[in-house]
Amino acid sequence: MKNTRNFLWIIPLGLFITSPIWKPSVAAFLKPRGGYDAGLAARAGRLQQNFVMDSITITLTSKGKEEWLVKARRAFTGKSDRELGMIGVDALYQGKNEPITITSSRGTYFIDQRHLILIDNVVVRKPKAGEELYTDLLHYYDAGKMVVSPVPVDIKGPRFSLQAGRMDYDLSTDGYDFSEGVTVEL
Repeated sequence: MKNTRNFLWIIPLGLFITSPIWKPSVAAFLKPRGGYDAGLAARAGRLQQNFVMDSITITLTSKGKEEWLVKARRAFTGKSDRELGMIGVDALYQGKNEPITITSSRGTYFIDQRHLILIDNVVVRKPKAGEELYTDLLHYYDAGKMVVSPVPVDIKGPRFSLQAGRMDYDLSTDGYDFSEGVTVEL
């Protein structure tokens, strides 16, 4: 009886001896096609990533403390992938004194500048003070902790009503600056 295990060494020897016959065709088959274009790879790296999401939550922190929680019913990329467009925006500012809630129909958040823009039917509520602000455009600049409304604003409180053409509000000092015609009813 022959032991087939003793003939096992013949297979690698046969591959080695016949390699000049089959090696060129296998090497040609395995050779990469198309080459490498460094310019094409660099352009592919700069392409923006576009997306649409049904829900998004953005958290803005300062010095390790969560200050803003911005939720949107729908989000998508804007002109670049560093710009987020939002629809159905609900925001919560958890500042020093009291939480402030903000709602708007649309919004845009610029990631690199940490700049939030709220557009159409913007309502800002300070529940403890019983105040509500109505406007159509509101900018929040995180670097300076400033809220700016370059369009007319209407603020209603329990004991007053205020209309102004423009508003600047400093969140760090809780200071308002109104301009372009201010009307107050007490």
